[in-house]
Amino acid sequence: MRPVALVTGGTRGIGLGIAEQLAINGYDLALNGVREEREVVPILAKLRTLGVKVYYIQGNIALSEDRHRIIEKLDGHFGKLNVLVNNAGVAPRVRADILEVSMDDFDELMDINLRGTFFLTQSMAQWMLKQKQDQPSESFSIINITSVSAILGSTNRVAYCMSKAGLSMMSKVFAIRLAEEGIAVYEVRPGIIETDMTAKVKEAYRERIQGGLTLERRLGQPGDVGKVVAILAKGNLPYATGQVIHIDGGLTVERL
Repeated sequence: MRPVALVTGGTRGIGLGIAEQLAINGYDLALNGVREEREVVPILAKLRTLGVKVYYIQGNIALSEDRHRIIEKLDGHFGKLNVLVNNAGVAPRVRADILEVSMDDFDELMDINLRGTFFLTQSMAQWMLKQKQDQPSESFSIINITSVSAILGSTNRVAYCMSKAGLSMMSKVFAIRLAEEGIAVYEVRPGIIETDMTAKVKEAYRERIQGGLTLERRLGQPGDVGKVVAILAKGNLPYATGQVIHIDGGLTVERL
C-alpha cells in the first residue's frame, strides 16, 4: 500500500506544489482546504493523473469541529496517515502598521495560522503514535511550512510574523517530544514564492530581487518547496529531526 500524506491548504500555491511532488513520489493524498469540493474538482483530477489516490476534505482548521471531521474522514477513507504537512495559512486581511492592527484581524490570523495548526498537529500526532504501536516498521513524519517571516520582521505584517515564529517553536517542541517515538518533525521556511498570496507585491519583489535581495535572482516556485518536502517525507534527509530548511534563494544568508 502507498503511504498517505495530508496537506492542509493543499489545493493552491505552495500547498499544491507540495501535493504534486508528493504524488510524483508515490504518496496518496488527502488535501484540506476551505473551498467547496466542486471548486477544486479540476485540481483533484489533474493530481489523479499522476497515478495516486486523491481525497479532498473541506474544512477550516481554526474550528474544532472541522479539525475533528478532517481526522474522521481521513481515517474512514484511508485508515492511516504517514505524513502531515501543515501548510494552511492566511495573510493579514489588512497590511496595517503594528500600531494600527485590530484585535479581530489579529485573532482571525492567529486562529488559523497558529492555534488551529497546533491542535490539528496534536491530534494527528496522537493518531500517529497509535499507528506506530500497531505498525512499528511504518514511517511517520510531520513537516511544518513556516516562512522566513519567522525570523524577518515586517511592521505591517506583525501578526503573520508572530504566527510563523510560533510555528517555528512548535516544530522544535514536537521534534523533541516525538523523537523517542521515531516520528521526525521538520520545519521548512520558504522565502518569496510566486503564489496568489504574493501576487499583489510580486513585481515589487521581483525588482528587489534583481537588485540583490536574494542570492538567486528569481522568485521561488511552489515546486521548489514541494521537492524539499518530498525529500523529507521519504526519509532522504536522515538523522535530522528538528532541523529548519530554508527555501529562500539565499535571502537569509548573512553577508557583508
